[in-house]
Amino acid sequence: MTSPDDSSAPRPPENTPDKGYERCYRSAAGIGGGVLLLLIGAWLGGDAIVRGAGRTPWLTLAALLCGVPLVIAFTLRPAVWAGEDALRVRNPFRTITLPWASVAGVRAGYSSEVLAGGAKYQLWAIPVSLRQRKSAARRQARAASEDVTGTVSASVSASSSGFTRAPADQAIDDLRELAERNASRPGAQGEPEVRWAFELIVPSVVGLVLLVVLFAVA
Repeated sequence: MTSPDDSSAPRPPENTPDKGYERCYRSAAGIGGGVLLLLIGAWLGGDAIVRGAGRTPWLTLAALLCGVPLVIAFTLRPAVWAGEDALRVRNPFRTITLPWASVAGVRAGYSSEVLAGGAKYQLWAIPVSLRQRKSAARRQARAASEDVTGTVSASVSASSSGFTRAPADQAIDDLRELAERNASRPGAQGEPEVRWAFELIVPSVVGLVLLVVLFAVA
């Protein structure tokens, strides 16, 4: 669930991994939840390692090795960067670089998605909140019903009527506008590139294997 203030709003350039990306979208709720889970895991895991007896410390270490990368992958890692030439999507286990010319569409239904190169990629960093979307629609409909001049329509876009939309919908509108504006740029040509996050996948798999082995020899 996103926050209207800062969950999926563009972040300053210094948060981007490359100078070519001017906007960064991340979920503040996801980051906060991830930090909380890591703190709880460190507290419980540290206590089990220090005070545990028998195989408990080893089981705890294996569980942390398996679980910590997963928590990082699904909470702290997701981000979306947008620049003049490309869109970079960092999902839990993949980083996808999409030149704007390859982007066929950006949409937000029950989840945020980008269509490129005949494939569909979810935008984990821009979660859709149906509650915020309904709340924004109610505010706009209420304003339209109270407008005596007839200048506000319940179906008019939020940007043209001056009302704030749900953060995810606003972010998708921004990305769609960037895609349309920059698709013809010479630097925006090319095919999607996908890189797997083996730095998270490998430790998690190793931890899972260790857990299975420790339980098997019990």
